[in-house]
Amino acid sequence: MEDFLQGCRRSLPIALGYFPVSFSFGVFVASSGLPLGLATLISITNLTSSGQFAGVSLMLVHASYMETALTLLMINARYFLMSLSLSQKIDQKMSTLQRMIISFGITDETFSLASLEQRTLSFSFMAGFILIPIIGWTSGTLVGETLTNILPKVLQNAMGLALYGMFLAIIIPASSKSRAILEVVIIGGVISTILYECPLFQNLSSGFQLIVATLLAAIYGALRYPIKENNI
Repeated sequence: MEDFLQGCRRSLPIALGYFPVSFSFGVFVASSGLPLGLATLISITNLTSSGQFAGVSLMLVHASYMETALTLLMINARYFLMSLSLSQKIDQKMSTLQRMIISFGITDETFSLASLEQRTLSFSFMAGFILIPIIGWTSGTLVGETLTNILPKVLQNAMGLALYGMFLAIIIPASSKSRAILEVVIIGGVISTILYECPLFQNLSSGFQLIVATLLAAIYGALRYPIKENNI
């Protein structure tokens, strides 16, 4: 129970940052004329901000199932890499079912914060660690779609900036303490900028650009600063 509560406490800032962003998602879905409750259902079963926004956008233009599936696979493929990386830190005695439960709560922010933990991650810790962000994300969506017509438009749009600020708050302190993390963050940012600005890569979706940047930065980090077996 102590591990579970510690996981809850560690992820509380993520949940607080998720609330305004998921609020915006709830507003977006409800203002699009989709049924009330659909946004909350999507959030509680998906937990992927960019994937949810993209999925709803495709629904609104009546995209085919194949197009929707391929687009979301492309956007969310980075979670494969994050899960593989995090598998080095979790308790190797976890059952397949426990690993599946944990994988549901892997996001950019939970992965970043969990990766900074200097210990083996137990199932109890990870259960609490993913539970609070899930609650924050789902409750924000519910409130957003319920109160769509109350808040002014300018305030609704401003809430979308909260997630970026939270992510910076995670990586900046870690980068200041570790040269390895700093180098990986800089290289990932440079590659992402090149992919975004270079005309040669303009046909790549933003999701695929993020995958490429993450993969190349991770490969650099693994080769430049390999983790020894006794340090995992």
